[in-house]
Amino acid sequence: MVTADDTEHVSNPTPRVCVLRREEGETFGFRLRVERGRQGHIIRQLDSLGVAERSGLKDGDHLLEVNEKFVDNVEHMEVARRIQESGSQLCFLVLDEKAYDQAVSEGRDLRELAKASRGEGWRPPRLCHIKKDAPGLGLNILPVEGEKGKFTVSPVKGGAAERAGVRKGDRLIWMDGAMACELTHSAISRMVKKCSDHMTVLVIDSDSEKSYACRKMPILPALADAENMPYLPHRLHLVLGPEGYGILLRLEKTGAGRTVHMVREVDSGSPAELGGVKEGEMLLEVNGESTDSLSHDKVVSKIRQSGQQVTLTTMTPQGHDFYTKLGLSPLLFCVDFTSGSPEKKEIPMMLNPADEPEVDVQIDPNVRRCIVQKGSAGFGFHLGCVQQKPGTFISQVEAGGPGEGSGLLQGDVVVEVNGQNVEKESVEDVILHMKRGGDTLSLLVVDQKGYDWLKKNGKPITVNKLATISEVEESVSSAAEPPTLKTDDLSDDDRT
Repeated sequence: MVTADDTEHVSNPTPRVCVLRREEGETFGFRLRVERGRQGHIIRQLDSLGVAERSGLKDGDHLLEVNEKFVDNVEHMEVARRIQESGSQLCFLVLDEKAYDQAVSEGRDLRELAKASRGEGWRPPRLCHIKKDAPGLGLNILPVEGEKGKFTVSPVKGGAAERAGVRKGDRLIWMDGAMACELTHSAISRMVKKCSDHMTVLVIDSDSEKSYACRKMPILPALADAENMPYLPHRLHLVLGPEGYGILLRLEKTGAGRTVHMVREVDSGSPAELGGVKEGEMLLEVNGESTDSLSHDKVVSKIRQSGQQVTLTTMTPQGHDFYTKLGLSPLLFCVDFTSGSPEKKEIPMMLNPADEPEVDVQIDPNVRRCIVQKGSAGFGFHLGCVQQKPGTFISQVEAGGPGEGSGLLQGDVVVEVNGQNVEKESVEDVILHMKRGGDTLSLLVVDQKGYDWLKKNGKPITVNKLATISEVEESVSSAAEPPTLKTDDLSDDDRT
């Protein structure tokens, strides 16, 4: 933990790193507030000798980063959700109240201030899922001479590990849920030999490892860029229909004796089916709130009380078991999906001979190639997928981030990633293509209306220009519009 002295005037405001670790049954022991007339997210009401207080948090601290992701300008509910999804360990970057107020009054860039605390050359760790092929995992692990508990990784060229994102000279931090520093080289070798068909490792380059050591900060999976995780929870946005959402929930016990909320029926053509809910999946969240500690009646009640729409987070039991064995929260790897609008059925009007037929209006599609340079907090945008329709689109662009600076707009359809067409690929595969691109992305994008017009008229998607933020005009996406439906009461069998 890095601390700064309490003085009346701080010549150079210095953020502090606070690492929070809670045991099962514990809370983090603080409240995060947004206060009238005050900017940012403020730490309040610390429990005496609680997890937060022991970590070095103080009343009045302003939260700049959660797990090295800048949050000062992020919606409060989204920040709370990120904290909840982090599991039992959190890394906060904070400024004390005086330093924060001074930095704001002086017009300092808080994002740059947070970035500077990590030092030059910093890159986040990488979580790589290696799928074993015929030759094996394709990596060699050797102890670092003179440094007990440290290991370096050398992937075989073209092998499984290299394809998964492991690079020559990486330091091994964690493998299949075990910290490498707590293992001997012989124990690691045995784990590799006993590996059945896959292994997940956390690695980092040596320069970035020094950055964490200087800040006395642990290198955790929650801080990592996930290269190619095999299972991804889906956050699904549903709008209520005439017969409800069209799903049946049941409370069931797993083989390990754990109680879970399962989706057991999905009505054909219902909002749930259109939104991507699948039978046999587990329900992890309702409107961002974990269902782990909720009774079945409470879960159903929360869905009923959501009004005309609800957000459900689901994933397969196999995926949940995978993350449980690794000791990770699956919510760290959640992908946001937006339910597609059902196509409207219109009754054609009878035309008189004098009537003119409908004319297809030509539009000017806003096709751009956006070059995005990765920043300290990532590329600065999020992806979404419209269910029942091909294509991946930009669901969110962070203000002031690299994505916005490159000219990306919310609702843009992603056509190519680094020259490869991805129109018919899943959002998971698109994310994988982006991860493989390193720190620079070349994205061919087009506004949704322009994309639909080009496809309808069989025209090629060609670049109008290289986009810059000053040249891009505001456009509105129709891809994320939910279906407008209504509801009636739920039945006694907890169908929603």
